[in-house]
Amino acid sequence: MASNGASDDLAASGITTIDHVGIAVPDLDAAITWYAENLGLVATHQEVNEEQGVREAMLHAPGDESGPAVQLLAPVDETSTIAKFIDRNGPGLQQVAYRVTDVEQSAEVLRGKGLRLLYDAPRRGTAGSRVNFVHPKDAGGVLVELVEPADGH
Repeated sequence: MASNGASDDLAASGITTIDHVGIAVPDLDAAITWYAENLGLVATHQEVNEEQGVREAMLHAPGDESGPAVQLLAPVDETSTIAKFIDRNGPGLQQVAYRVTDVEQSAEVLRGKGLRLLYDAPRRGTAGSRVNFVHPKDAGGVLVELVEPADGH
């Protein structure tokens, strides 16, 4: 059977689905309320990630906690990356995240294609996941996150 280049690339990258879209917000609690009242989304997880300098919440459609999410990201202080993003761009779409089976393998495949990743090794993401990011200059201006969920998620 002949191979399909696009399918082969997807298989090699380890991407299984869209995990979430990240939205930078100045006030996490106000944003959670807005998404609940206007779109009916449910906050299924909240945490503070000190390493990333954010308070975050994952929002899902009611009854679909394993499907793609909206991630709200608020700065913990004015020095965080999200605070700088908001200062530069205003609130809004900050990243698109793809779920992968093995973040290290995915990073290796993408580096082999000449893409720059932000970290040499994966870092801790939401709910104990492991993450890395493709530099936006190598992804059409979009910050691409690779997410390997923690076991059991």
